[in-house]
Amino acid sequence: MTYETSEKSAAPGTDRPVAAARHRRYWNKVPEVTVYFWIIKVLCTTVGETAADLLNEKAGLGLTGVSVLMSVLLAGVLVVQFRTRGYRAGVYWLAVALISVVGTLISDNLTDNMGVPLETSTAVFAVALAVVFAVWFRRERTLSIHSIDTPGRESFYWLAVLFTFALGTAAGDLVSERMNLGYWVAAVLFGLAIAAVAVAHFALGLDAVWSFWIAYILTRPLGASIGDYLSQPTGDGGVGLGTVATSALFLAVILGLVGYLAVTRRDVTTPRPDLQT
Repeated sequence: MTYETSEKSAAPGTDRPVAAARHRRYWNKVPEVTVYFWIIKVLCTTVGETAADLLNEKAGLGLTGVSVLMSVLLAGVLVVQFRTRGYRAGVYWLAVALISVVGTLISDNLTDNMGVPLETSTAVFAVALAVVFAVWFRRERTLSIHSIDTPGRESFYWLAVLFTFALGTAAGDLVSERMNLGYWVAAVLFGLAIAAVAVAHFALGLDAVWSFWIAYILTRPLGASIGDYLSQPTGDGGVGLGTVATSALFLAVILGLVGYLAVTRRDVTTPRPDLQT
């Protein structure tokens, strides 16, 4: 990821840029993009898929009830996230896990309750995400996650994350179910797509910001395909672990990694005042 330089002029009596003086600033609210980031992200998307199925089918809440419950929980966690003045591993990743469930439920509601074709929902979510990016860039002149340091930028960030999960769910279902590829084949396909993005970035110079967001979108169907493969019955092309065992397994790994990062702070970005936007 790259930073963008801010205005040169400073507010009177400070060494802060004028733009910074006009807006409430925090430390960066997003973790450094390390291998831990991608592992937890994929695990969260897997939990988003299996937890949504678990609550819908086993708890008997139905899509509408689960959607309301998870949306309320997400809203509460986001309030806490916005009130922190810097990145906190536990709060941040809890928000990601919940938003993965909500994004999955948005797509599932459109498909199952409203009968919207997956082709249509995939296209709609892609356009919605493009609009978020366009407005975000027009207002802030950057989409870099290294500068999520104002309430406005954080709002754009979480809105983009929500649409990446919804888009990834719809696109993943379209590929794995409508194209009859099966869960593990779909997982391999999306894994290869992510590898191609990495090659394009490191070998061909694809912009770091766009590389990040493309990979971020692709991890959603990758995680969902892995979750479905592990949880679905063998007769449906899965391993048959069930949603309870799969969700518990991945939650345990997430908790372990997040606890490790909370203690070691290995994923906390090092602030660079000369390059903050």
